[in-house]
Amino acid sequence: MVPMQNQTHLPFPESERPPQGSPASTDGRATPTEPDVPAGGEGAPPLPTAGNPDEADEPASAEPSASPPTGPERRRSIPARRPWWARLLGRLLEPWIALTVEPESPGDYAREWTGGPVCYVLEDYGLSNALILERACREYGLPSPMQPLPGDPLGRKRAYVALSRRNASALAPSGPPSGKTRSASLSRLLEAHRTDPALDVQLVPVSIFVGRAPDKNSGWFSVLFSENWTLVGRFRRLMAIALNGRSTLVRFSPPVSLRQQVDEGLPPERTVRKLSRVLRAHFRRIRAAVIGPDLSTRRLLVDAVLAADTVKDAIADQARRDKSSLNDAWKKAHAYAYEIAADYSHPVVRSASFILAPVWNRIYRGVLVHHLDKLKQAAPGHEVIYVPCHRSHMDYLLLSYLLYTKGIVPPHIVAGVNLNLPVVGTILRKGGAFFIRRSIRGSALYSAVFSEYMAQLVSGGYSIEYFIEGGRSRTGRLLPPKGGTLAMTVRAYLRQPTRPVMFQPVYIGYEKLMEGTSYLDELSGKPKEKESIWQLLMGIPKVLRSNYGQVVVNFGEPIYLGEVLGEHAPDWDGKPVPEDEKPTWLANTVSALGQHIQVNVNRAADVNPINLLALALLSTPKHAMGEGDLLAQIALSQHLLAELPYSDRVTVTPHTPAEIIAHGEEIGVLTRTAHPLGDVLGVGGDNAVLLSYFRNNVLHLFTAASWIACCFQNNRRMSLRTVERLGRSVYPFLQGELFLPWTEDQFADRLHRTVDAFIREGLLERVSDDDGGILSRYAGQTDEVFRLRAIGHSLQQAFERYYITISVLAKNGAGTLSAGELESLCQQAAQRLSLLYAPAAPEFFDKTLFRGFIQKLRELKLVWVDGNGKLTFDERLDTWAKDAKVILGRELRHTIEKVSPEAASKAPLPGSPES
Repeated sequence: MVPMQNQTHLPFPESERPPQGSPASTDGRATPTEPDVPAGGEGAPPLPTAGNPDEADEPASAEPSASPPTGPERRRSIPARRPWWARLLGRLLEPWIALTVEPESPGDYAREWTGGPVCYVLEDYGLSNALILERACREYGLPSPMQPLPGDPLGRKRAYVALSRRNASALAPSGPPSGKTRSASLSRLLEAHRTDPALDVQLVPVSIFVGRAPDKNSGWFSVLFSENWTLVGRFRRLMAIALNGRSTLVRFSPPVSLRQQVDEGLPPERTVRKLSRVLRAHFRRIRAAVIGPDLSTRRLLVDAVLAADTVKDAIADQARRDKSSLNDAWKKAHAYAYEIAADYSHPVVRSASFILAPVWNRIYRGVLVHHLDKLKQAAPGHEVIYVPCHRSHMDYLLLSYLLYTKGIVPPHIVAGVNLNLPVVGTILRKGGAFFIRRSIRGSALYSAVFSEYMAQLVSGGYSIEYFIEGGRSRTGRLLPPKGGTLAMTVRAYLRQPTRPVMFQPVYIGYEKLMEGTSYLDELSGKPKEKESIWQLLMGIPKVLRSNYGQVVVNFGEPIYLGEVLGEHAPDWDGKPVPEDEKPTWLANTVSALGQHIQVNVNRAADVNPINLLALALLSTPKHAMGEGDLLAQIALSQHLLAELPYSDRVTVTPHTPAEIIAHGEEIGVLTRTAHPLGDVLGVGGDNAVLLSYFRNNVLHLFTAASWIACCFQNNRRMSLRTVERLGRSVYPFLQGELFLPWTEDQFADRLHRTVDAFIREGLLERVSDDDGGILSRYAGQTDEVFRLRAIGHSLQQAFERYYITISVLAKNGAGTLSAGELESLCQQAAQRLSLLYAPAAPEFFDKTLFRGFIQKLRELKLVWVDGNGKLTFDERLDTWAKDAKVILGRELRHTIEKVSPEAASKAPLPGSPES
């Protein structure tokens, strides 16, 4: 289990309340939404000891029989031995319990405590909880809960309290708890602090979960007794320990100073109510983060959707449009809701985890997870929206499986309706998937139902996962974000802004793709095959026989919706925004949010061995290198990543260049050709095209280095000032294409630092201090020139695409082409260039990349649309084209200008001299 450092602190402002509209508890727990009624009392059945040291708490109205001891009596020494009954029952329980404690080093964690006496607080009482807490404290060197506080202000010969209690049993006879009580133990503790100003007890909340994630040796039956929201009886707790006790999670939270609570000067009753209320809200947040929200059934959620005013209005509109009855329109909305809604089933999820564990172990060499501890710190109290990159159908399963096994509830996942296949769709739906049609335009009723369903999930505290790229990337690059689901999420929050929303970007990196062959077919022009159950079943044996290397899942820096709204919607006052109101700032906010998510996904990239092999080998015409050259190029890439870190969440493979080559050969990416002068390593045919996918995964990490290397591809010398000026000019286009995180000034600073690194590596030298410094590369075909060319190759094709666009625009003239026509002509020119000369990566003629470049030209006002919908420009575009000539060689520029087509309306007639 990943350590949980510095978990959510428990602030106690007077205004703190649990989220409004929280569903009433159905499990016997008091609901902390009544400001004037205390939450359920802390009662505890007496432990089986001769002196009965653990009597049940009295109701709130009862007064303690005597004032708690003060002065030196309180500070007497604590006995070293546990009570005999705790030792006896602990030995009986020990074989059935295996603890996972968070944080991993509570002893270090405890040093944050102020040194005063420690009293633990549990969510609810249970003899097993008390024994589990005592064992965790004993094993990790924390103060024992079975020893009284100095002076025993609790009067129980113990140092823990609980916020709620179970009904009594024969083992611990007592009456049922009163309907609405507060913890008399907390009252006693607070009263002791009022009596003794020197006392400062540290109240440490402890959450205990038995059977949150049973291990792979547990039976399916154990799922029925795993942790949930129900306050279970003793028999069920006994079964849970017997079946799932070896997957017990104990989570310590930061302490609360009772002295600070008393010093606020509130009346005693009010202090106890507030302390109980906020502790309950804290425990609910932790429980929701670990096992998920208190799930309603699919039927209840659908009923809530259909009962919403917006859906009722849409049903009425549908009936008018169809000239049908309201009942018929309601049935259509009901069918839409059931088509969409998930039907989450914990037994199914657990059963799937049994199946997936051996599958991952068979097809992958391992699944590494980074920065999950930071997610655990940030998640409690937030509605979490997971927004991973989308590269494979495995993304759904991997992320949910990892979250589940790491103690976090799997999210509800937005899935394309094409995956709602027989059997498979049912399993996905019970695993938390809910389905959306590829296009919802033209169906106002469907749109209203889906939007309301999303709103119910957001307001209900369900974590959600969706892919803002819309579909899987076929090129390895992040795709431009689509704002549909993002807009629904933002509107759901604005409609009921009670629970803060946190977007969690996730980077998923593969070394080999299951869909590699189908991607290759699609990139070559073949239509995408429709998914079918038979296609899935037929592919399983091949998948299980394959080695797909290692997978890395990195959690990026979270994005808080409140902060985004504060920046882009400063006029919003925090009040609910009606569904039918469309603020002017909403579109820009959603667009900025999408860009921010993609930037943070890239800032959590992982550099695996295949990424480094692809960067090196694809820089050569035949995609091959001598072994020594390949080792040197990989080492250079690793050195640049270490010396010029992209962000603190980027991870890089720790393997040496020799180990990386061996790994590439092992999983079938590299082929070795023996030769007397040294072995040659390379990739050929389809593997080279597929390898470009993995190069594109990490292309953004080398942007500054590649740009500088490109400047010296066709120039022996160049001033640093020119490198910076040209870099500033091209940066907006690179930023839009690669989702880079820097401002223009920050990119310029990174260029300077990269130049210094190149000089230290011997790739460049500073030959003069004129004009900010004159830089020079070596002449001829030296190793340094070879390595510099390899670094620049990955970005070279981007500039070629840019120049194709400028060339086509200039050749056709201003006011001739629309944006769509320009895209098509640019794609044709790029395809022809690839056919006539060295084959390029598939994305070289990707229309999406041309579209993004044209859009950026329009944003920068280098081109604009005239009254006829055609693109026009002025001499500034010529200036930009002249700068491009510095980067591209003369021969390549001439070739691009030659293959650049003219629009059909300007094409020469057949038989003319130009034809």
